Amino acid sequence: MNIDFLQKYRGKRGAVAVSGGADSVCLLQVFYENAEANGISLLAITCEHGIRKEASLRDLAFVKAFCAERNIPLYVFSENVPERAEREGVGLEEAGRDFRYECFAKILDGGYADFVATAHHRGDLAETVLFRLARGTSLAGISAIKERGGIIRPFLNVSKAEILQYLSERNISYVTDETNADETYSRNAIRQKVVPALEEVVRGAEAHIADFARRAGEDDSFLQTLAERAVKKTSDGIRIPTDLERPLFLRAAVSAIRGSGGGDYTEKILCEIEKLKDLQSGKKVTFAGIEVARERDEIVFYRPEEKFSGELPFAEGTFKAGAYSVTVTKEERQGALYCDFEKFPAGCVIRTRREGDLFTPFGGKEKPLKKFLTDRKIPARIGARLPLVAKGNTVYAVFGAEISDGVKITEQTARRMYLIAERNEE
Repeated sequence: MNIDFLQKYRGKRGAVAVSGGADSVCLLQVFYENAEANGISLLAITCEHGIRKEASLRDLAFVKAFCAERNIPLYVFSENVPERAEREGVGLEEAGRDFRYECFAKILDGGYADFVATAHHRGDLAETVLFRLARGTSLAGISAIKERGGIIRPFLNVSKAEILQYLSERNISYVTDETNADETYSRNAIRQKVVPALEEVVRGAEAHIADFARRAGEDDSFLQTLAERAVKKTSDGIRIPTDLERPLFLRAAVSAIRGSGGGDYTEKILCEIEKLKDLQSGKKVTFAGIEVARERDEIVFYRPEEKFSGELPFAEGTFKAGAYSVTVTKEERQGALYCDFEKFPAGCVIRTRREGDLFTPFGGKEKPLKKFLTDRKIPARIGARLPLVAKGNTVYAVFGAEISDGVKITEQTARRMYLIAERNEE
């Protein structure tokens, strides 16, 4: 067995996840035998999930004895995963996986180790690729078992046969999970029937599939990097251009969904988002607490905001108007609108747009406010929430956009005022 991977972790603190099965026992033994020579500080962790009841406790006892015999510090985590799965409404496999990763995070975040090593091997990788291909997957799914966030997979180039040979040569025992023989589980059937059948047809099929998965992972990582470069975060949402090639667009869309705090998405949702590329500005898709809209040459992802429907007095000071804080001040501010305060008629209020509003832009002619906002290429969802100063249906200033020609500064202006609108932080 090639153990050159150990050199990568020289001088580090390592944790090996061990269940008692052949794969994890072998991985722990490899680290144990070579830790001192590589300056690796070693500990082990085991996640007792309670799925197999007495058998799980038997495995735990084996792991404890194995580590005690070698004086390897062992951290034990226990959870009733069947109860957790029922409580959270998820499958046993998902609940068990979540539990394990929570255990790994406690070790890493707690500063007990620099990495956690799991014993996924070449056969696991090939099996996972075939399973996901059969169910339907993407390039990201094919790349399957990845290293991430301090979790390493040093056995992905190692076959099951090499693992068993290593243990046999050292006369090291291990426990066997009897459920691994149950072919009613899809993964077990693939492992015991499909992969051997492929090996009979094409010698080395398992290794070739695993190599393909690694190359797919490299390709997916590269495409993801390109997609991330196209994602633009702004104060009013996350934007991606409509002219992105499909492989990049879909990856960018997933990134934007996650960045917007959206929940689970489906292939159908991604298709609906992709259709927005061919629709006119203003069209949108709503799901999982976020909205996705076509705005000019971009698709923008955002969380809906409540529109301010009240009225505030137009006076000097700072006021909260929905998603914005508006300030009317005589102190000069960079980027602010400035106006002649005395030209505003008495009774003006701060509010948001209403049907029938009219506006005379600086140096222009009167027009419907809705048309002004459209001409300025301000999306409808933003224009509907922008604070403005109005009396009746006459608008004298649109915060963050423009003042009316009727309140502009002249040589006779005696009371200059500055208008600022800033989005409130969530």
